[in-house]
Amino acid sequence: MEFLVFRLYGPMAAWGWVSVGEQRHSHAHPSRSAVLGLIAAALGVKRHQETELSQINEQYGVAVMAETTGEWLRDYHTVQVPKAKGKAKYHTRRDELRLGDLYTILSQRDYRTDACYTLAIWSRASLPIYSLEDIRAALIRPRFALYLGRKSCPPSLPLRPVIADESTLMSAFDSYHHALLEDEKNLLHELKFSSPINYFWDVLPDGVEAGLPVQQLRRRRDKLLNRERWQFGEREEYTGTHDRGGS
Repeated sequence: MEFLVFRLYGPMAAWGWVSVGEQRHSHAHPSRSAVLGLIAAALGVKRHQETELSQINEQYGVAVMAETTGEWLRDYHTVQVPKAKGKAKYHTRRDELRLGDLYTILSQRDYRTDACYTLAIWSRASLPIYSLEDIRAALIRPRFALYLGRKSCPPSLPLRPVIADESTLMSAFDSYHHALLEDEKNLLHELKFSSPINYFWDVLPDGVEAGLPVQQLRRRRDKLLNRERWQFGEREEYTGTHDRGGS
């Protein structure tokens, strides 16, 4: 089984949760939609390309190794926005400001600081729209800027994507961790890594094992349904823990 494994680290990250009104919460680990959205950005897929986004959503599975979820941070925002006018659409911030008829809204946004995750994706389709090698190359030289959930949260280290041919999901994560360059390990050595480490993953293909016991099966609303209308559906997410020890 081939897995594409890469790492996400940044001083700030925000992973969407169900949010209504002024409160914009963040999950402790990346959402499926955020991971696949980052991949779509690297490939150069634009937000209006609904067919391509739908195929990416359906054709790849996602797993997260939450090495450290960092610290929780809440930021207070004031934002000027235009008043609603019928079916008017604003495609850019410049379009909003050009009207001049603005009012102020207040919001509170949650972030994770100094969080570090290792991600694995795999293909669910026999002939996916993009091969894992295509995605690996795009993560090295992305078409659009990448960010960790929000545009104010860029990654601060290279993603270092690697294709691992392994028998289980755990062995893919382990082989990636052992292959990390020493300079990157030194850069991250001051982070407070979790022990034991939490893992979260999609349903795996038939015949492929996770490599660790399932502790919980829960539902999470982060499966993209319609990007233009910001609609997301529920999916099943498996969780488990493993003590990586000194490896």
